[in-house]
Amino acid sequence: MFIPSGVQAQTQPVSLSTLVTVQNVPFEECTRVFNMNAENLFYLTIASINANRFTIDEIQSKTGYVLFNAVNKEFLASVVKFDNKTSLLRITPTNNVYYFQPGIVLNIFRYIDLNNSVRPVAIKTNL
Repeated sequence: MFIPSGVQAQTQPVSLSTLVTVQNVPFEECTRVFNMNAENLFYLTIASINANRFTIDEIQSKTGYVLFNAVNKEFLASVVKFDNKTSLLRITPTNNVYYFQPGIVLNIFRYIDLNNSVRPVAIKTNL
């Protein structure tokens, strides 16, 4: 690609979910184990859903559930604790029909992989 001198290239991030067509997604691709505790994974899951511009409908922090909409389809993200250093994230369609864009799940997992060193920080408020 040729760019004239003095001009910077403008690159737009391309979401994988817009590049891959709707297809049958195996259940195994919707589940992944992460080397982090469940609390950090839960917060990173919420951040990932938000970063991908999906709509969060409901959050249940005690049980580790996040109900969200992506591309006109409803999904449930479940965080399961194995031990203090390992937890699992499962993202499943609420209607149990695994015919959707696989980029929805892959983008969430990719975001968590890229940000796994970030830890949640408590924000002090003066109310």
